[in-house]
Amino acid sequence: MKIKDMTKEELEALSYDDIAYLILEESGTKTKITDLFQEVCNLLELSHDEYEAKIADFFQMLSTDQRFVMLEKGFWDLKSRHQTKIILDDTDEEDLDEENIDDTDDMAEDNDDEIFYDDEENDDDSDDDLKDLVIVNEDDADEENGSM
Repeated sequence: MKIKDMTKEELEALSYDDIAYLILEESGTKTKITDLFQEVCNLLELSHDEYEAKIADFFQMLSTDQRFVMLEKGFWDLKSRHQTKIILDDTDEEDLDEENIDDTDDMAEDNDDEIFYDDEENDDDSDDDLKDLVIVNEDDADEENGSM
């Protein structure tokens, strides 16, 4: 069923992004967001004040909906019509591999600096810290408090 053939009640049952999807699907062309939302408002017979009040929410809705993609110069279209092109240049990839190898060597050298060894000299200092320590048994503590 085409969007123009749908009743107002059927359109009102749909969300704005679903209506926008149908509009873009039927038109087959990319559209500016303002024109797209104006068409949604026309189909739902919304006033200009409602258009102005809801255009920001419509933008956010399209931005988070994975079915849509924002193109250059503010145009929107269905994501299914566009492909992402990834071009790998072999020379750049080789350079990156060499850089990664160099970086891991540097990291290994840096980690050597962070390793701490237990010095025997520090062990003697730690005994001095404990020389004033007094150990009290529970029985001794009870006697001092006067309870048994």
